[in-house]
Amino acid sequence: MNKTEKLINNKVPEPTIRRLPFYLAYLKLVAGKGQDHISSTQVARDIGVDSSQVAKDLSYLHITGKTRVGYEVKPLIDVLERFLGFSIIHEAFLFGAGNLGAALLHDNGLRQFGLFITHAFDVSPELVGSTINGIPILHIDEFPAKRAEKNVEIGILTVPVDKAQLVSEKIIAGGMKAIWNFTPVKIKVQEQAIVQNTSLYAHLAVMFNKLCSENHCIDDSQNTPLI
Repeated sequence: MNKTEKLINNKVPEPTIRRLPFYLAYLKLVAGKGQDHISSTQVARDIGVDSSQVAKDLSYLHITGKTRVGYEVKPLIDVLERFLGFSIIHEAFLFGAGNLGAALLHDNGLRQFGLFITHAFDVSPELVGSTINGIPILHIDEFPAKRAEKNVEIGILTVPVDKAQLVSEKIIAGGMKAIWNFTPVKIKVQEQAIVQNTSLYAHLAVMFNKLCSENHCIDDSQNTPLI
């Protein structure tokens, strides 16, 4: 990333950064159908956001479309991939190779978004020494040596809830700079460390709440409406 791209990164609001991968995925679908140009109106219509929002989001990256033509799809894909960090491979370690961790190890699509899990760590005798999707599972005690060897900076946290804080501290103490946290626990780390929380349960709760708002859910144990 050059100096100009770093300056752009510092100016882009986080809500915009969260929307950009949706634009990118959509543009790849469009490119696959042979479409060369696209308007912010089309992007907005198919993704479900306001067209002015699309134009504003892309303007942060100094991308502007042409009147009556729109944006060139392939160059726009290149800019988005480069800005989002998807155009280079970031190596990562995964901690906790249980059901959720194993699912991520099986997800070959992560490499399309610039993430490559090189090793996983666990304490289970049934898992340590095995591989999942070709990725070796090592004992957590081997993490410091492997970190020194590989100089990996990203840790993916999929351990049980009661181990989340302890393992996160071990990850940061071992020199990792960022944690992608899949546990429902808000871990506490040093200020300079980056933590991205991705709670499946939080999103599940939002979905359930929306369903209940529409359907007036009944708690069977109490036989009374929840909403």
